[in-house]
Amino acid sequence: MAQRLHLVFGGELVTPQKNVFRDVSKIHIVGMFPDYASAFSAWKAEAQRTVDNAHMRYFIAHLHRLRDEAQSGSTTEEMDG
Repeated sequence: MAQRLHLVFGGELVTPQKNVFRDVSKIHIVGMFPDYASAFSAWKAEAQRTVDNAHMRYFIAHLHRLRDEAQSGSTTEEMDG
């Protein structure tokens, strides 16, 4: 069974209606987590810490979905609005 890694990251968006970061160099990498529960806990803490800024958004990326060794290649979804 593949390890299920989760990345929690976030930053300020150009507009709250789209997932486009204002400045990619300022993306906050919260960390890598071995399971969804711990990733969710970290995501929730950062989301609550920045709740007063509508432009701040945090995400959980399911990295294990990108590295499925059983498939020859995994597709990724771009944040295109």
